[in-house]
Amino acid sequence: MHVPARRPITLTLTLWSLLGAATALQAQGGAPQAASAAGIYTCVDEHGRKITSDRPIPSCTAKEQRVLNKDGSLKAIYPPILTIEERAAKEAQERRLAEARAAHNDAVRRDRNLLARYPNQAPHQKAREAALDTVRAAMKTTEQRLKELAAERQPLLSEAEFYVGKPLPPKLRNQLEANEAATLAQREVAVNQLAELERVNRFYDAELARLKALWAGAAPGSLGPIAAPQRAATPVAASASNLSTSSLR
Repeated sequence: MHVPARRPITLTLTLWSLLGAATALQAQGGAPQAASAAGIYTCVDEHGRKITSDRPIPSCTAKEQRVLNKDGSLKAIYPPILTIEERAAKEAQERRLAEARAAHNDAVRRDRNLLARYPNQAPHQKAREAALDTVRAAMKTTEQRLKELAAERQPLLSEAEFYVGKPLPPKLRNQLEANEAATLAQREVAVNQLAELERVNRFYDAELARLKALWAGAAPGSLGPIAAPQRAATPVAASASNLSTSSLR
């Protein structure tokens, strides 16, 4: 008597594994396909009616569809198919949420760095004075240069008195024009340096207000996002203007 050969157990397990993988992949996909695995599809349409079918429900593509097993247990959930406009709006919202999370994480990191750098007000005040000293030193250089230009201009004006009512010699005219241009440039530098002095103080005032809240117990990141810190750059305009003045002589 011939006994049929049994199908190897390993082959049977492999077939079940493939079927399970195919079902999982389908559950992770977007809209349900007509060729999906057997199941009971159910949804509530736009009129509030519950619809049940043994295949994907065309009238519910814009609604969530649930796929149930034969025993009524949940097998998969298919989200509604979005229109182009809905998809664009959803992506925009997701981007906004991602940007908000990134800004919050950045605020947390910056607040923690602030607390590590300035555990109290003393080192913060020291940092403020160091930044202000840089600007003040540049202001003194500008002030000194303005005095030098005024001293250089005085003999030129005295010489020009001999030519009242007459054209100035080209060399003297050029020297006066160069002196005037350099003086105007230095005065502009002085105005910018005053603005920089105010900017440095505003920056440290805002930073100190945030630090006081953090020192008082505010959680890092709870004070909202903060702009990237912009320390006062070392003013170099005065030196550049000095070079320009020398080249005009």
